[in-house]
Amino acid sequence: MTAATLSQPAAPESEDDRPLRPAMLRGLRRRCPSCGEGAMLRGFLKVRDSCPACGESLHHHRADDGPAYLTILIVGHLMAPAILWAFVEFRPDPLTLATIFSAGTVGLSLYLLPRLKGLIVAVQWSRRMHGFGTAEGE
Repeated sequence: MTAATLSQPAAPESEDDRPLRPAMLRGLRRRCPSCGEGAMLRGFLKVRDSCPACGESLHHHRADDGPAYLTILIVGHLMAPAILWAFVEFRPDPLTLATIFSAGTVGLSLYLLPRLKGLIVAVQWSRRMHGFGTAEGE
């Protein structure tokens, strides 16, 4: 080995081979971030170990509490102004208001939670985080 080869670090793989935007859109659809065909989730929130269509390994993800925090952030920012507007504009009975907005909050949360989990896993895959970029993970 020459001194020139020892001083040059190995070139990392380009981020262009895993573009962020398409991966995020696939994740929001709960599809494999690599091929967009296979279902990423098995059940409501359980991420598959690998894509059933292309075989891409997905077990590296570390979504943890991120989807729940994002869901709370989004639902809170949507429902808080809506409940204030409904109360000021229509002056409904408090029990009616609470019932309607509780159902809306639960429904919106259940809709967003798996999609945001897919988004976070797709971002991790695209940026090669938590083992998604290692040779044994691909």
